[in-house]
Amino acid sequence: MGPVTYEVTAGVAWLTIDRPEAHNALSRPVREGLFDGVHRFNADDAARVLVLTGAGEKAFCSGGDLKEMSETALTVPPPDFLPQFGRNVEVAKPTIAAVNGIAYGGGFLLAQQCDLVVAAEHARFAVSEVKVGRGSPWAAPLSWLVPPRVALQILLTGDPLDAARAREVGLVNEVVPLPDLRATAQALAERIAANAPLSVLAAKRTAYLSASHPRAEAYDRAEEIWEPVYLSEDAQEGPRAFREKRAPVWRGR
Repeated sequence: MGPVTYEVTAGVAWLTIDRPEAHNALSRPVREGLFDGVHRFNADDAARVLVLTGAGEKAFCSGGDLKEMSETALTVPPPDFLPQFGRNVEVAKPTIAAVNGIAYGGGFLLAQQCDLVVAAEHARFAVSEVKVGRGSPWAAPLSWLVPPRVALQILLTGDPLDAARAREVGLVNEVVPLPDLRATAQALAERIAANAPLSVLAAKRTAYLSASHPRAEAYDRAEEIWEPVYLSEDAQEGPRAFREKRAPVWRGR
């Protein structure tokens, strides 16, 4: 067992950083384990949703391993330093961050890049790089996720947001007591996994169109994305199952 584990439960893959003694900091073995886990999820037909979390009750991920950075005199991290969903590794299927504690620096990055975030009540979020003289180019999408003035405060101060504030500004979808975190994330993932697979994949792509395309172009791209879904067998199965008063049987084609 390495510092990152992978398991599938009811169609939901759980990718867990298992280094609680170091607050799940991003050492090289952790970073490599995350890349391996994401590639495994992408190739795993039995897993329809990925949940990313950390072991223990204190930290989702505290960010970069500063001791390792000091020993290696790290300057500019290479583009493949850490998995950034949608940037240096494509993940077509939905992803959820189950934030079980602090998510600072690179931990904030991991949560930010997931599609949805469920947080424990004691979770904290911070882009703390300004406090240690490091950089956060990966935070470029932040002002798309939260209001620009909120993004500026996060980036300029390095101060943490508690879970309630993170939900208030739109960074987090749900806040729950820590003992309920895994069950809540699993239930959310299972609701997604129960939907028509092609529609789910297209819905995720559609949601991100406005981040990179003007409005008119986004509509055109959305039409292209959804046309194969309309023409699929599943598009006929859904209404047929509704008429026959039964659960649909999705084929993903």
